[in-house]
Amino acid sequence: MESYGILAASLAGVVIFMLGVPIVLVIGLWSIAVSLVIDLRLANVSFTLFEGLNFFGLLALPLFILTGDLINAAGIAKRLTDFAYSCLGWMRGGLAMSALAACGLFAAISGSNSATTATIGSIMHPEMKKNGYNETFSAATIASGGTVGIIIPPSIIFTVYGFIMSQSISELFIAGLIPGILMVLAMMVAAWLMARRNKWGTIIKLDPVRIVKDGGRAWLGFVAIVMILWGIYTGVFSATEAAGVAAGFCLLAGLLITREIKLSKIPAIMMQSGQIAGILAPLVAVSVVMQQVLSALGANEVISDLINSLGSYHAILFACMAVVFVAGMVLESLPVTLILAPILGPIAVSAGIHPVHFGVIFLVGAAIGFITPPYGLNLYVASSVTGIPYLRIVRYVIPYLFALLVAWLAIALLPSLSMYLVGLQRASLGLVPY
Repeated sequence: MESYGILAASLAGVVIFMLGVPIVLVIGLWSIAVSLVIDLRLANVSFTLFEGLNFFGLLALPLFILTGDLINAAGIAKRLTDFAYSCLGWMRGGLAMSALAACGLFAAISGSNSATTATIGSIMHPEMKKNGYNETFSAATIASGGTVGIIIPPSIIFTVYGFIMSQSISELFIAGLIPGILMVLAMMVAAWLMARRNKWGTIIKLDPVRIVKDGGRAWLGFVAIVMILWGIYTGVFSATEAAGVAAGFCLLAGLLITREIKLSKIPAIMMQSGQIAGILAPLVAVSVVMQQVLSALGANEVISDLINSLGSYHAILFACMAVVFVAGMVLESLPVTLILAPILGPIAVSAGIHPVHFGVIFLVGAAIGFITPPYGLNLYVASSVTGIPYLRIVRYVIPYLFALLVAWLAIALLPSLSMYLVGLQRASLGLVPY
């Protein structure tokens, strides 16, 4: 009888999700319905909802969201994009590559994919159109570049992953740096090939004076990046403290140095950030409840036995990657992480994959989901920013998707890409190396 009740609740969840009910309500209602079916106490739901957010490390979540909004409001993002263009504009496709580089620089302060896509898109899309690029290619470039928003540290989703998997958030941040840079470089190659083939864009003269001048104007962005990475790498402050330092620095920079943030604008910026945090935080809480329900149902053991039956290291690794990739096609990275990481993480570790390395593999796969239809959150964000229909953008995303898949495979097969800097960090802190 229980199995019929669980099936009915699951089918109802699928139906209301397809009807457009927010995923947080779908997960919450499913968890309550199944709890009733299998006689789990509902008091456990309320307790878990509270405890799911009662963690100091999760303070980094709203703080990094706020940092992203402050970077844009302070004019720091525009200065970073100008510097990237002065460095790369002398090559065919240089403006497209500079948009991708700007995404990487912005990600190194904000930690959000949607903020990266929206901010860099609003700055670079008009410039790319003006310089002779196909407008749909431009939108696809911005959407693809936004994928590194959650990989290059600091990262909102790394914070969540570290929390639910009991991993060092600082080590996860450091482990994501080289993979994030590799993703940017892979997409740059794709952009260069497409621009070269179609002869898109105008080429500017390589001007060292302009590079130095634009670099000087972007100094606030570089200071913020170095400050965050230095503090986390050296252990001077935790990931949560880094978020607070970054938000405070960007606020003061906007108020006192660039003077593009007015006191009257601060409430609106706070409200904008709060709205996003208000969407993500409840999703974290209900997903913790869902994990408990799935555990009570024995789902973890079933999936674990199925994947472990594959036997070899690489077979298990590729099976986990396939599950993450498929899930990323239909879900946002946060529910993918909250639902699948507690299931796949222990499987990967039992197969001999280092937990920090697997965290990077998992989240790179989740990030690629931002540009994979039918969901592809970044595609929707880019469509909203540029006004270009979603389905038109999908066509030009394919080369970028291929480039990211190649980078993902390299990251999975070469653990040193993720673990080298972590090893250096642990050595510098006098910790036992992995």
